Amino acid sequence: MNSIPFGVSRLDSLVDGGAPPGSVVLLASESGAGGREFLYTSAVMNTIARVDDELFELHYGDLVGDATATPEVHYVSFTTDAAYLTRQMAFTMDPVLVERAADHIHFADFSHEYFHPSPVPREWYLGRTSALRDLGTRQEHDDVLEAFGTYLSEHATDSLVVVDSVTDLVAAVSDDMTWNDIALVLKGLSKAAHQWGGLILLLVNHETLDEAELGLLKDAVDGTFRFQWETGGSKRARTMIVQEFRGVLSRLEDENIVQFETEIHDGGFDISDIRKIR
Repeated sequence: MNSIPFGVSRLDSLVDGGAPPGSVVLLASESGAGGREFLYTSAVMNTIARVDDELFELHYGDLVGDATATPEVHYVSFTTDAAYLTRQMAFTMDPVLVERAADHIHFADFSHEYFHPSPVPREWYLGRTSALRDLGTRQEHDDVLEAFGTYLSEHATDSLVVVDSVTDLVAAVSDDMTWNDIALVLKGLSKAAHQWGGLILLLVNHETLDEAELGLLKDAVDGTFRFQWETGGSKRARTMIVQEFRGVLSRLEDENIVQFETEIHDGGFDISDIRKIR
């Protein structure tokens, strides 16, 4: 495949179909500014492209050029499960789209590994029955970064993988898992992704990071999409800026595009206006 669609039709049309295979992209978003909606849209639309031509044409249109949807979509969460995520997707997009896609998205829930070292009661993240069963079985648990890495090694080849979210890992920094551990894993992830050939999207709330920490994350990936709120007069708009994306940013620079206004509709996240250098 020559490019992998992001699943946002107007963006894909501007960048010759999508991202180069093997790309890792950071979605650095303010709260509610569109990063998570972009993630949902990418997962759902790439899935619909394979399972329902009619719905895909209705909400997206045609793939651009040699773009090809990945054969599998994996949704990785550190704190919640498939049922909750599909409900949230249905608040953002047409529920028919979400329902059609949900059975074909591979959801990976690492709540067990994430919460196990913490004081959070097991029944909160496992359910009471599962928590009681867990007490009498496995005593050792994989480190969350190790479990995450193993999952990607087994499933990321030629796949779209969306990770919701790096913010959760940042919140879990402790004596057992340091900030440097997270940065190193993401650097290793970027190197491995070039061999896997798929597309990996990493969501992070950049309000939780200082500039040095955000800079380390941006340095570890191939590109960064920054989502933020912009206020002008009485209007408050979501905007997206493409930053430092090898193989993609040059296509936008050729058109002097510097920023996008965005919107959320039944088809998910989309671009509503393009701002150019004047």
